[in-house]
Amino acid sequence: MATLRNLKIKTSTCRRIVKELHSYEKEVEREAAKTADMKAKSADPYDLKQQENVLAESRMMIPDCHKRLEAALADLKATLVELEELNQKDGPEIEEARTIIPEIEQLFQSTEA
Repeated sequence: MATLRNLKIKTSTCRRIVKELHSYEKEVEREAAKTADMKAKSADPYDLKQQENVLAESRMMIPDCHKRLEAALADLKATLVELEELNQKDGPEIEEARTIIPEIEQLFQSTEA
């Protein structure tokens, strides 16, 4: 059964995953710049290979975050619908959930384009 507490937890989960996703995107940019710099400076091949591995790992985390965010968003929407069916349509937790859902959907649209 959905409760306001569950809704708050699921909203926080979505916020955390969005923050994590942005963090990984920044990390990929930073590591890509570092790799390009190492290539330009003709760094040791072993060090360059290790840096490329770090970059590849960072890149792999972005689709993982997207997948987890999709699941968390679906879970949040389902909980919100369930609460609305129980006639709990007002409150700060519900407003916060209603605010974050379009933000996340917009994030998905901007990454697809």
